[in-house]
Amino acid sequence: MQLIQSFLAACFPGETIQLDPITGDASFRRYFRFSRALQHYILMDAPTPAEDCGRFVATQQAFANAGLQVPQIIAQDIQQGFLLLSDLGDTLLLSKLTEDTASSFYRQALAQLAQIRKISATSAGPLPVFDQAFLMREMQIFIDWCVLQHLQVSLSEQEQGMLQRYFLRLADSALQQPQAGMHRDYHSRNLMLQPDGSLAVIDFQDAVTGPISYDAVSLLKDCYIKWPTELVQTLSQEFYQNLVAQEELSAEVSPDQFQQWFDWMGLQRHIKVCGIFCRLYHRDGKSGYLTDLPRVFDYVLEVTSRYPELQELDLWLNTKVKPALEAKD
Repeated sequence: MQLIQSFLAACFPGETIQLDPITGDASFRRYFRFSRALQHYILMDAPTPAEDCGRFVATQQAFANAGLQVPQIIAQDIQQGFLLLSDLGDTLLLSKLTEDTASSFYRQALAQLAQIRKISATSAGPLPVFDQAFLMREMQIFIDWCVLQHLQVSLSEQEQGMLQRYFLRLADSALQQPQAGMHRDYHSRNLMLQPDGSLAVIDFQDAVTGPISYDAVSLLKDCYIKWPTELVQTLSQEFYQNLVAQEELSAEVSPDQFQQWFDWMGLQRHIKVCGIFCRLYHRDGKSGYLTDLPRVFDYVLEVTSRYPELQELDLWLNTKVKPALEAKD
């Protein structure tokens, strides 16, 4: 806190700053809000080496240059991991979603992805590539932290081999898609509703180049709120039609093919998130995410039960993982 106050003293000489902590995210970053001369500010404390403050700055510039609303960087100390940001308010999109508003807000958020898809690099260089190794590492988090650590379920060599085969199939499905700029955590808690009704974007520093369906499925199959399957399919097919109309997706890709890409991409993401939520609890002491774990696991089972090609994985999840999760409730 002494280092933070020294940073703020350089920004606001001679003034005493009273910081109000803001509930953080799933990272090691901390956030504080304060006001000065009727202006509201956010202080981000991104401790090194756990967080890469420089990457945040570079990605913020790329997103802003693409026409997206993001926090403005007013002052920075990269070495200490401090950023002084403009305040986008505290109205998460999640807090305004209802059955009446969901379709309109989601169409607005999906349309905004067109700007993100055009981002391929920042001042630090090309965006990292969401390749097979990246995808496989993410799904391994599920095994390490959800299955083995949280549920204490052991795996035979046969089960380990089966999971690796399915994980490779999911990775291959992701890589068959057109690749574009990707936020990688685009959902209702990372979109801030502005007074004029527009949506600002936060938590963008992990942007990569990856599958064209990823951000859409992250949004529509949100880990923090669930919508009827009919609404999700309607919006995902509208998203597909817009990609074809904008010539970002070949018309030779059928609606059914895109729907499978979308579903399997969501499956990869939700498998990973199950592991992430358990890791946040066991490693980082953040228990709140466990309340969202059943919802995310339901997303997993919805997809594995729908596709005959995933039958063996579906059977294993229902017989080994689901009972262990229910016993934790």
